[in-house]
Amino acid sequence: MRSDITDAGSLREAARGVEAVVHAALMHGEGAEEAERTVVGAVLDVLRGTGRTFVYNSGVWVMGDTPEDVDLADEETMINPPPMFTWRPAVEDWVLGAAREEGVRTFVVRSGIAYGRTHGGTVGELVDSARERGASRYVVPPEGENNSWTLVHLDDLGDFYIRLLEGEAPGGTLLLAVSDDPHRAREIAEAASRAGGAGGRVEDWPLDEALEKLGDHAYALALDQRLSNEKARRLLGWTPSASSVFEKLEDGSYS
Repeated sequence: MRSDITDAGSLREAARGVEAVVHAALMHGEGAEEAERTVVGAVLDVLRGTGRTFVYNSGVWVMGDTPEDVDLADEETMINPPPMFTWRPAVEDWVLGAAREEGVRTFVVRSGIAYGRTHGGTVGELVDSARERGASRYVVPPEGENNSWTLVHLDDLGDFYIRLLEGEAPGGTLLLAVSDDPHRAREIAEAASRAGGAGGRVEDWPLDEALEKLGDHAYALALDQRLSNEKARRLLGWTPSASSVFEKLEDGSYS
């Protein structure tokens, strides 16, 4: 059935009788916090006391920049959410706490920037800007262009969820779902430029200018994130194996 993340009634109906609920929908801007709280409240209302599984996909942007003195941030690293996500840690805590207090097998997943088998998303937007502007425009943080992104291929993310749902990981667990290596945002933009026919040309988009166009979403694109998947490997036996973002941009997936 079709539902709506702002409609608690339809969400409760969709959650009834299922063994697991995975919430991976995404909403930005005004109303996002209210919508997320609607989803979590409705799902927990239905699953309370059943021992069934609820997976809440939060996303890595909630972590903010990786501290300079940290090689790869993990689930234990202190977070510093950008303005658009200052409310999300409380929702994460609500979901994780339901494993102790409400009898639901809950997980919070912070997935990386998704790519592969799609023309949309952050990577697709870089390709689109190359086609439209003759250069791939990417947001540059105030301190310079050396920020990194940590991504995840959609196929690897699907495998991650299967392992989480079918495995024996304990409820109340937070996990990062990211590929093996972070990559410089500029290098991704250059590859996206080639995929978009702009020959690798890129255009720096200063954060203060991007904020005028994109609002708080620009802060997320300017983050410097170097993240570890060691816990997911150990707990789930998960090994990301899909093609890298550079290979997907080169093989015509975004053409």
